[in-house]
Parts: sequence; C-alpha cells; structure tokens
Amino acid sequence: RWIGPHTGRHQVAEKNLRLALPSLAPEERKHILLGMWDNLGRTLGELAHLAEFDCYGADGRVQVVGVEHLDRFRDDGVGGIAFSAHLGWWDLTALALNQRGMDAQMIYRAENNPLVGARLLKARSPAGTYLPKGAGTARDMVAGLKAGRHYGLLLDQKMNDGIPLPFFGRKAMTAPAAALFAVRDKTPLLPVRCERLGGAHFRVTFYPLIDAVVTGNRTNDVAATACKLNDILEDWVRERPEQWLWIHHRWPDD
Repeated sequence: RWIGPHTGRHQVAEKNLRLALPSLAPEERKHILLGMWDNLGRTLGELAHLAEFDCYGADGRVQVVGVEHLDRFRDDGVGGIAFSAHLGWWDLTALALNQRGMDAQMIYRAENNPLVGARLLKARSPAGTYLPKGAGTARDMVAGLKAGRHYGLLLDQKMNDGIPLPFFGRKAMTAPAAALFAVRDKTPLLPVRCERLGGAHFRVTFYPLIDAVVTGNRTNDVAATACKLNDILEDWVRERPEQWLWIHHRWPDD
C-alpha cells in the first residue's frame, strides 16, 4: 500500500481502471487501487505459508463452495481445464484443486527474473506441478488432455498473438486455447475463483461447467466461447475490483 502507488505499475493500473470503469469517482479509483496493492502484498507474504493451508479443513480460513462441480470435473473420465484469474489469492485455486485429489498441472507465465521465478515455484510447489507457457508445454497439454489429465489456466492476461475480444467493453487480446479445446475436443471447462474475505480468510468457488458454443463454424465458435469466458472473468472483477491485478497491460491501448 505504501510502495506500490509510487511505481510505474500504479500508473498502468490507474489507466486500466479508467478504461474499464470510466464512471468511477476519483476516490473510488483510489480505494480500489490501494486495495489492489494491499491484496498483492498479502498474497506475496502468504505464499511462504501455502503449505500450511488446508482448503477443506475446519479452521475456517478457506471456505470452498460448489465442490460438487469440482468432483464432477475430476471424476468424469476425461481431461479438462479449470480456469481462473488473478483474483484474491489465486494460488489457493490450485491448492483447492489438488487437495481434492485432482493432481492438476498449472500453466503459468515464467518470471522475467529466473531467480525470482525459482523462488516462486518453490513456494507454490504445495499446490502441485507448474508448467511454463511455451510450445513444448502446449504440445504436452494436447497429449495430456487426450490422456485424461487436468490443467489450470489463468485467462485474464494479455496474449499478444491471441484474438481481440470484448473485455469491459473494449477489445482485449485474448488467449483462445481453452475455448479451442472446448469447441474442438469437447474439453470440459471449470470456472473457479478465489475471493479474500478479510485478512487471511478466503472463499474458493467452483461453478458449473461451461458449455462451448458449437455451430459448426470453428472460428466463430472459438471466439464466441472465449467471449463467454471473458464475460465470466469480467463479472468477477466487477464484484471485487480491488482484488484484481490491474497492473497488467490488458488492452492494446493501455
């Protein structure tokens, strides 16, 4: 909360917030951005304690809602993709998957600094296996889904070679992979989000599986399905704007 507002990333976040929610008053924007920095600082501190969290324990730190959707996703005998966003403490979504016997592999963007990246991977190891984005991982994912494995993706970041689709009413370069798998291979898509309820207390919610748009025109169907996913993420961010990472370059003109 003290350092973040004095960085260049704060200017990016402020511009993004103006683009996405232009009707906000200055004080509302300030409140959201300070909340974002507070949440980010907490997640960095909490990451060192990830192994101590039990998403299904009785200590009350984590509430899990919609576990029946997760169980259906886990037990349907086919591979699948769980998707989320950089909301709340997003590492808890991975932990909640794996502590329910999912053994999902998380796809992530490798850090620019390999030393920082190695520390983060070590801290996240209690939540399962993390695979860096890239051509090799994409090939492994294709084979893994066919073999019945499950993967986790965060879909809210800009993908330069993605497709421009609406997000908060503006075209945003969107990763189409999850939608493509759903349309082409009928891969189940499981929405999951984490909300910070106050301090180190959270709610992880699993939602019903998403039906892909299938009309026979694959290009249009992938775009329409990806739009559905963007709409879900947008709704989540609108509900908890102070818990989303506004510091990403999400739109082409930010």
